[in-house]
Amino acid sequence: MRIFNIIFCLLFVFSAALQYNDPDPYVWIPIYMYGAILCWFAAKGRYYPRLYLLGIALYAVYAVYLFVEKDGVWDWATEHNAENIAGTMKASTPWIEDTREFFGLAILIAVLLIDYFYAKRKMISREIAK
Repeated sequence: MRIFNIIFCLLFVFSAALQYNDPDPYVWIPIYMYGAILCWFAAKGRYYPRLYLLGIALYAVYAVYLFVEKDGVWDWATEHNAENIAGTMKASTPWIEDTREFFGLAILIAVLLIDYFYAKRKMISREIAK
């Protein structure tokens, strides 16, 4: 788990740095840094299940919003034939930007879920060992 969390900590810091030129960096830099900080703590063996749940809940609400909003993920998949979202770094259309943001949130949620379940399993193991 240590290597997993170091890798994702670095990826989230890099992702936060890329948000500097984004139209809404004040939203996305904290989102990615929250995940990076929790991964850093997990790499050090410190787990915070409540903070994982908080992040998962907030990210899930935002992901649902990005999925259903006009020019969101649903529109990208149905009206724009799942157009390539990785062809260029510049998001030339709103559905590409929202779809990329959605998948960024999905990755964050997945990592926080993995750390959450690992932390819970570790806590249960400690209780059994007592």
